[in-house]
Amino acid sequence: MKIGIITLPFNWNYGGILQTYALQSALKKIGHESYTINRNTEPMSLKLKVLSYIRRSILKTLFRKDVVVRTWPTKEEEKTIRQHTDRFIRENIKITDLLKSEKEFKNLAKYDFSAYVIGSDQVWRPKYSPIIENHFLKFIPSNDKSKRIAYAASFGVDNWEFTPSQTKACADLAKQFDSISVREDSGVALCKKHLNVDADVTLDPTLLIDKEEYIKLVGKDGIPKLSGTLLNYILDLSPDKKKILDQAIEELGIKPVSIMPKGTFRESGKNRLDDCICPPVTNWLRGFMDAEFVITDSFHGTVFSIIFNKPFLAIGNAKRGITRFSSLLKILGLEDRLILKYDESILEKIKTPIDYEKVNRILNIKKKEAYQFLEKSLSN
Repeated sequence: MKIGIITLPFNWNYGGILQTYALQSALKKIGHESYTINRNTEPMSLKLKVLSYIRRSILKTLFRKDVVVRTWPTKEEEKTIRQHTDRFIRENIKITDLLKSEKEFKNLAKYDFSAYVIGSDQVWRPKYSPIIENHFLKFIPSNDKSKRIAYAASFGVDNWEFTPSQTKACADLAKQFDSISVREDSGVALCKKHLNVDADVTLDPTLLIDKEEYIKLVGKDGIPKLSGTLLNYILDLSPDKKKILDQAIEELGIKPVSIMPKGTFRESGKNRLDDCICPPVTNWLRGFMDAEFVITDSFHGTVFSIIFNKPFLAIGNAKRGITRFSSLLKILGLEDRLILKYDESILEKIKTPIDYEKVNRILNIKKKEAYQFLEKSLSN
């Protein structure tokens, strides 16, 4: 069967790229060909650009602040920043022609897909989806007989963020789905209460394939060992998170290493563009392969710590959605690895080993359930 996968635009999000790769790999294992819908990220509005430019120009010229005036990259600068992530996508993920706007979803008809799969990632979070109805497959003509499936779709949070008009439109569209699964247990309740549909809980696609497949990707790129083994993958650094990281360094006595770009364009600007280049996806994977311990506030950072059976602390990231962490960790009996703030219990958690034999047993059961969901959903 030929399948179209709709997820968030690639951007340079490692977790987003790898969950797309993993879903295609899982579908291939059960005999299907799939393409991920390739689309642009919605650009920053002209109004916001102008306001930001004026404000920062004033800070720089009148107040002598050391700030970057233009905080968004040009297309060429973005191409430089994304050179490694774009290469991984070209070499490892089947994609459609680029959709330059949400209105171009109608152009997908030429692919003659027999099924559409929406997911995974936070595809059902309105703030990440400018036209949320497209993530409920509104663009498919009513006479189109393609299967409509949601796999591990995530709302990102456990509260309802849709407007009344979005709720009505998406509830009508959700009823046309052949099957729905969500990534978090809270998503089941949200589907029932607001969309009036039933949903199963399935694993994030990255958990459907074995770590050996990721190791092969690293080997293919010839990525050498990194310089440290205390992996620091923190997206939003704060004083509390810095304390946690420092305590882990002191307690474990191992060298920290980061797999993040050295800076963001907002901080570094065009004059330090090299600092903004995203390391290769396989470099990111290598960080988890080699780690002796992981400190992360990223959902997929937590997931890959588990895939590679590494001891870790997951710092709840309220801005990005805590329910994503808590739901997965609860399924695997790892709730104690989630921390919301710095306190005296951190040291004990750093010292406490994880029973990965038990975790892997649960994970294997959940993997089978996920494959069964996909096979049943795509069967004739």
